[in-house]
Amino acid sequence: MRASRLLSLLLLLQARGQMTATELSRELEVSVRTVYRDVEALSAAGVPVYADRGPAGGYRLLDGYRTRLTGLTAEEASSLFLAALPGPAAELGRSEVAAAAELKLLAALPPEPRSRAARMRERFLLDVPGWYRESDEVPLLAEVADAVWEEREIQMVYRRWGPQDVTRRVRPYGLVLKGGSWYLVAAPAGPSTGPSTGQAAGSPAGPPAGPAPRTYRIARILSAEVLPARFTRPEDFDLAAFWQEYAADFRTRMYPAQAVVRLAPGAEGMLRVTAGTGPVEAALAAAGPPEPDGWRVLRLPIEGVRHARWLLLRMGADLEVLEPPELRAAVAESAAALARLYGVTAEPGERPG
Repeated sequence: MRASRLLSLLLLLQARGQMTATELSRELEVSVRTVYRDVEALSAAGVPVYADRGPAGGYRLLDGYRTRLTGLTAEEASSLFLAALPGPAAELGRSEVAAAAELKLLAALPPEPRSRAARMRERFLLDVPGWYRESDEVPLLAEVADAVWEEREIQMVYRRWGPQDVTRRVRPYGLVLKGGSWYLVAAPAGPSTGPSTGQAAGSPAGPPAGPAPRTYRIARILSAEVLPARFTRPEDFDLAAFWQEYAADFRTRMYPAQAVVRLAPGAEGMLRVTAGTGPVEAALAAAGPPEPDGWRVLRLPIEGVRHARWLLLRMGADLEVLEPPELRAAVAESAAALARLYGVTAEPGERPG
């Protein structure tokens, strides 16, 4: 542990030029006194570490000195793609190796590329979860990730949308991070109990034989046991292609119905927030010219009457439902109930705009 910390201290000084004991303690997550002891240990080992006194002082290496201990380990190299994703890296249990890989990479670069890389890190940030929602709690993600990497089967208890939990034995092919939620793509590996779960989505790029891979939300995995049994991941399985096809199929299944609505001028932005940018943009592109009062008739994909009523009521009087009749009736009933709640008398069937 201390050897790793000493190397990190050395690489930090090589990458950044000069740092105070306080800055080093913050980066290494140790006390300032520990930094003093580590610097003395490096000096005793022959590393030319010097201390500049004064308010602008700090520790630095002798000009021109560069360590050759910047070779990446296999684990660090495999974690490089997570260097810009500290949150997901920590969830996968790879935060330390990802940070070490990034530090070694910076230390190995010449001054100008190193400076550009540091500016890039300072000026660009990727924040994965969407607004108004937190990332899933995924305490079992690291175990599942190890099983994916080691190609070991998993016996898991999975919480379905229904009331019954199920047990699954699966072969994990890959992990996907979507909108702050982690998903496992895995193929059934053996006997299971309980009804079918997960969304089956076969892919032309998937395995040529055997059960098609399914998707499981990691936050719904209640327990996971990594089994000794290994499996051979199909060489022609393409995780990106599978997920792209699965996502397209999911969108189709998610919005099986359609609603015809009238939208007030200037309300397009709020409708994008309410119903999603993609569906609204497609509906606007397919719509005809505005009516004389500026209102437009759109055809929006919907999940169902109940969900659409809740969703479209957020638009208030800036949107009128025309079809289907049961959705229009449901929205009118909710609007009447609101009017009664607030003591307002509304004429039934009155059109906005």
